Amino acid sequence: MEVKSMAIKQHLSPSSPGAKLTWVDYFPSSMRPYLYLARVHNPAGTLLLFYPCSWSVTMACYAHGTPMSTIFTYVGLFLTAAQVFHSAGCVINDMWDKDVDAAVPRTRTRPLASGDVSMFQAFIFVIPQLALGVWLLMQLNDYSLRLGLSSLGLVVLYPAMKRVTDWPQAILGLCFNWGALLGAASVVGAVDWSVYIPLYMGAICWTIVYDTAYARQDRDEDAKYGVRSTTILFGDQIRPILAIFSFILCSFVTYAGYCNGHGLPFFCGVALGGLHLARLLARTDFESKEDCDATLLSNGWFGFWVWAGAFADFVVKTQL
Repeated sequence: MEVKSMAIKQHLSPSSPGAKLTWVDYFPSSMRPYLYLARVHNPAGTLLLFYPCSWSVTMACYAHGTPMSTIFTYVGLFLTAAQVFHSAGCVINDMWDKDVDAAVPRTRTRPLASGDVSMFQAFIFVIPQLALGVWLLMQLNDYSLRLGLSSLGLVVLYPAMKRVTDWPQAILGLCFNWGALLGAASVVGAVDWSVYIPLYMGAICWTIVYDTAYARQDRDEDAKYGVRSTTILFGDQIRPILAIFSFILCSFVTYAGYCNGHGLPFFCGVALGGLHLARLLARTDFESKEDCDATLLSNGWFGFWVWAGAFADFVVKTQL
């Protein structure tokens, strides 16, 4: 039975022997490399891209007293767009990093690095994803469409920044959290910069926190192959520095809520998110690859608590 189980596992995931099975492994072998390339098996990145959008949408609905259905309509749209754009971004990132990924143990089984997908096939694969993403943006008002399209250059350039600056996580934050601006624009056709610039800045700090912790597992390989990051820059001071960025994050989001006229439920949500980050930073063993890997999905709870606080505040204001 054990031999049979191992054979089934290798049949389901031939490109990643010994790897943990996911639902993707039950698809035909011709499809699996593309699904793994798009990271559809891992919800962490999609959720981290989605939550700033959901904050912004819900805060704009709170400020303008829209029907609750407006929140769910735009949250659903942005959740779909987050999946599409995250998948496209992963393909673009892997196209840039193919050679480095092939040399790093954690990433050498990725479809491009392992040779399961060619660069041409990846290019053909990403075109319809970007087209679908643009179509989703076209469902928004004209102002939001222009605002959304203006971020695509950052998405394409981000992977190159890992060779140019020690702060690629900040560049990632600039493009990954564009939804903190776009969400409000989609609801009201404009952006109240006094509210959403602080929200955007806080979200950028959040990206620095979670991506620095996540990238810690590749620190030695990144240094060896010339990949720059805040993980290397912060060195052994990673925990206190990320604690400072977490404090700045919570301060910016709190200030954004204050400027938007939010009540107690919103600030309770931010407080619960902050407590989760503090607990996560205190418990993470930054010398453990497993711990660093787990921080990415766990950070999603911060995003959830902030959104839950904003939504609860909306309900209190409009329904009670």
